[in-house]
Amino acid sequence: MFDLDKWQEIFSTIRKNKLRTFLTGFSVAWGILMLIILLGAGEGLQHGTENQFKGDALNSVWVIPGKTSIPFAGYNADREIKLHNSDFDDIKKNIRGIENLSARKYLNGITRVSYKDKTGSFGVLGCLPDEKEAEQIEILAGRFINKVDVMERRKVACLGRDMKIELFGDSDPMGEYININGISFLVVGYYMDEGGDRDVRRTWIPLSTHQAVFGNPNNVDRLAMTTGDATIDEANVIVTQIRERLAKRLDFDPTDEKAVFIRNRAEFYQKFASLFAGIRMFIWFIGFGTICAGIVGVSNIMMIVVRERTKEIGIRKALGASSSSIIALIMQESIFITTIAGYIGLTLGVLILEWSGNFISGSDYFSNPEVDIQVAINATLLLIFTGSLAGFFPALRASRIQPVNALREE
Repeated sequence: MFDLDKWQEIFSTIRKNKLRTFLTGFSVAWGILMLIILLGAGEGLQHGTENQFKGDALNSVWVIPGKTSIPFAGYNADREIKLHNSDFDDIKKNIRGIENLSARKYLNGITRVSYKDKTGSFGVLGCLPDEKEAEQIEILAGRFINKVDVMERRKVACLGRDMKIELFGDSDPMGEYININGISFLVVGYYMDEGGDRDVRRTWIPLSTHQAVFGNPNNVDRLAMTTGDATIDEANVIVTQIRERLAKRLDFDPTDEKAVFIRNRAEFYQKFASLFAGIRMFIWFIGFGTICAGIVGVSNIMMIVVRERTKEIGIRKALGASSSSIIALIMQESIFITTIAGYIGLTLGVLILEWSGNFISGSDYFSNPEVDIQVAINATLLLIFTGSLAGFFPALRASRIQPVNALREE
């Protein structure tokens, strides 16, 4: 039940020692404030890093040709490796576990794309239909490149959102023709891609059309694929098989990772996830240490309170007060101080994170610093626990005071 007399005593003690109570509470509030800011900063860093993975599927694998760094089979190092349509066909036929597979081709140099009197520089990429899954493309209107487009080498294009806005504004681009380096392409759709501004300032056209119209009809610049529900280990097996087949076909050392870069995004993401889990544990460790420093201060202050009230406690026990009631009184004051101070620190920390988030929202690797409700609950439980711990030992000392000895205190 609510004991008004106990609360009156607690508030009376606080009023008599305002500065001491303030400094004690400040140490606790500062510890919680630092914990919340550190956790929020860690979340902001994690959100920013996760944003870099949004543009592509987490289970995607990318194959990018490079240059050899190791002499092999009579070939010197620094030899440029090129991928061809036949390499794509070989992988599609012989490597199991691939869910979606696409080949990509870029248009080098300055690419001018125009519609009526509007002109701009945009990326123009040739691809196959499965590119949509690897790139995690969201179609906003119309459709993406399909198999018939590739088979018939149709001059069709699917525009990025920003490209559509710059060329067409609020108008519907479907059925309109854009001009790419002097060649007309029919707009069949436009899309959104979370990968960043660059990904929505380009257009996709059929790979076969790209090769036929813009040259190099047998070359591809990159392979993209997804591995379905394969585990990281299973995806790594696929990566190894791809490297071995390409090494055999293109005559380079299978151990030469610079000849062909193969990027397993699931593995990269797992490494980042493990890194941030470690950072989060480290932050909790540092924050808990800071809070403990404040709690030691609270415990010392409660020891002083017990010392100052020794005679009063002795009189209480002489009049029949139980040891448990003495412990409850001291612990109640300790929990009250730590909880109120901690809540203030918690609130200030959340407000600071909200305020700072408005100024750093444009950063690529740091965004939306925040602390979720579960963290707030854990911090509150931590406060109650540490407040109880801070008051327990002084309260235990107070409960052991003998009335006769206490009454002799001056």
